[in-house]
Amino acid sequence: MIIRCWGARGSIPVSGKQYLKYGGDTTCLEIRTKGNDILIIDSGTGIRRLGNRLMQENHLSLHILFTHSHWDHLIGFPFFKPIYAEDASIVLYGCPFHHSSIKEFVSAVMTSPYFPTEYSSLRSSISYQELCRGDFSIGTVTVLPIMLSHPNNGVGYKFIEEDKSFVFLTDNELGYIHPGGMAYKDYCNFSSGADLLIHDAEFTSEEYEKTKTWGHSVYTEALNLALDSGVKQFGLFHHNQNRTDEEIDDMVDTCCRVVRERNSSLECFALSQDMEIVL
Repeated sequence: MIIRCWGARGSIPVSGKQYLKYGGDTTCLEIRTKGNDILIIDSGTGIRRLGNRLMQENHLSLHILFTHSHWDHLIGFPFFKPIYAEDASIVLYGCPFHHSSIKEFVSAVMTSPYFPTEYSSLRSSISYQELCRGDFSIGTVTVLPIMLSHPNNGVGYKFIEEDKSFVFLTDNELGYIHPGGMAYKDYCNFSSGADLLIHDAEFTSEEYEKTKTWGHSVYTEALNLALDSGVKQFGLFHHNQNRTDEEIDDMVDTCCRVVRERNSSLECFALSQDMEIVL
């Protein structure tokens, strides 16, 4: 599978010269399978650019999986051009949690008076698959959900294609168990042996003294999860809105130093906008 990052920033999109390396768009990942299915995770602002590419490619049979309904993971949806295309077929997946349905979950970003175009006016064919627990398949990929430790709940995912696996756990607080969330050992077991783990790494330990219970992890705790679960690659994700490129570089350097001290072969990096990973 090919994994492309269209947005790795957390909470709110940012711009400026201090964010050029890792980018300012919020959460959106694309997975292209061996069967040429396209899976999209979340519709943060990064989905706008992805939609432009898909329109150019005329690849409009799509699957969008949502982790949760916080704004930074949804606000790009109204700017995703395929939803306005009559020949587009889109399946939306997710757990409704505090909403009555996935349709309500997603359409909330297009309600008056906060957005000028109503969800009901979309021209694409949209269907819905509600999931909270239980494995399912999309073409050649098996998808396993897991509950996240996050305010208002959330879902993380493991994607398995043939002998390769990718685990995505953004907006997951390892240092505090929110209602519906899991324990550290559960995320460790879920991630065990994965070829790639991308995990929330928003805070430093100093910041976490003031932000505990906000739903995000200290980046060194996420690193420990990667080491303890024996994954091959670990990507820091959901970069704090104020975190500069230089500061993220420092976090990666710290992770690499810890990896060397642990005599581990783990590859550690931070996700950047437009990064492509092939498994």
